[in-house]
Formats: sequence, structure tokens, C-alpha cells
Amino acid sequence: MNYTLNNIPERTTKPRQYGFTMAMDKGLSIREVEDFISICGEYVDIVKFGWATSYVTPNLKEKIRVYQDAGIPVYFGGTLFESFIIRDQFDDYRKILDKYKLEYAEVSDGSIELDHDKKCQLISQLSEQVTVLSEVGSKDEEKIIPPYQWIKLMQAELDAGAWKVIGEARESGNVGLFRSTGEVRSGLVQEILTKIPFEKIIWEAPQKAQQVWFIKLLGSNVNLGNIAPNEVIPLETIRLGLRGDTFNHFLSLNGKS
Repeated sequence: MNYTLNNIPERTTKPRQYGFTMAMDKGLSIREVEDFISICGEYVDIVKFGWATSYVTPNLKEKIRVYQDAGIPVYFGGTLFESFIIRDQFDDYRKILDKYKLEYAEVSDGSIELDHDKKCQLISQLSEQVTVLSEVGSKDEEKIIPPYQWIKLMQAELDAGAWKVIGEARESGNVGLFRSTGEVRSGLVQEILTKIPFEKIIWEAPQKAQQVWFIKLLGSNVNLGNIAPNEVIPLETIRLGLRGDTFNHFLSLNGKS
């Protein structure tokens, strides 16, 4: 840090097991990635290439290498995985992970109907090749999954070999964990946390109000995802109680995270 302040919440350090910030790259150029890393690299734990943007991104290998050389792993969005599965191209997907030397993969079913036993089987297979992040929740705002089902799905996917599970919200933050207005389904989150350890969940929270809500509930070292590149530094200040939204919250905790 550039100077000293007392009573700042203690943050985990990289490589983190929790306290993750997952940033979403929706089409940054290589030069933009280099600039992004120069400012935010210390605070970004992993980068997702949103949905299937990697399919149309020029100079993909070179772009991935820039992130990896900086010690920041990347993975392709779950929609790309689903695009391969719906076309019966799972083996092709696995070959692509090897081609681009990816160490992580996301397994999701937010846009397709996928038998859950089959999804767990795919998680198990992929976990022998890469570290798997599995996403729970639908991209269809009309599809409401009850809390007990979220818990059942998350636990089954962790048991199948997922390293962490992701709570769906899309890049807009208005489905899955959230109402169409962006408001957190607080009862859902609270119930999930009665059974699933908080360090095993990455909550997609692209909106500032959502980030604030989770940080106030679970502290500085909650795992948050789908963070826009230009919101990584602002998020870190929220984690540290250095933005108005959490300023008094952390002072009252005497610096504890």
C-alpha cells in the first residue's frame, strides 16, 4: 500500500483460497490487458473470458499468455462450455483447454437443459484435467430455484470434484441470486450458507450494491465474481472499508475482516 492506515480489515494474499476477485474480460485488447494488469494485477485472482467471447477474440493465445505471464489464470465462460455440450463436442472442448494451456474450466447449465447427474459426470471428468469451477443457477429470470435445491446442486457439484461453485447472476446481476431489479435474494443466500461453506462459493456480483451487501454479510474476504475490469480497484476499497458504503462498517469491527 502507498501509506499506512490503522484498523484496516486484513485481506488474504495471493495465491488466495478465499477472498477471491474474479474479473470478467468481455473483449479487452492485449494492450488493455497489459494496462489492466499494471494497475489491478495484485487484486485479481482469476479472469473469465465472458460467455463465448473467446470464440471471436483475435490473438487469443497471445492474450492468454499476457495474463498467465502475470500469474493470473484465465478460463472460458460457461456459455462456451454449454455451446460445445449442446453440439455433442465435449471431447473437442477438452482439446481446446489443452490447446490454450488452460488450468481452469467452468461447467454450467444456465442456458441449456442438462441432466444434473450428467453435469456432475462432466465435472468429474474435467476435474482430472483442470481445476473446475461449476456454476449453479439459470440465466432465465423466470426460472426460480428454491433454496434447498441450490444447496443440493452445489453440494453435489462439490462432491463431483468442483473446486468452487459459482452463484449465477450473469454479467448484469439481475437473475439467479438476484431479482430483476438487482436486489439480492437475501433469504436464499442466508439459507445456502447454512450448508455450504462461504469459502467454497464465488458470488457473481457485478453491481456495487451487491458487492457491498456480500462484504457486509461475510466480510472483506468473501469471493466475488463478474467484476468489470474498471471496478476491481473500487471493489478493493469497499473490501477495506475505504469507500463510503463500508466506511463505518469496518471501523465498528475494529479492523477485523
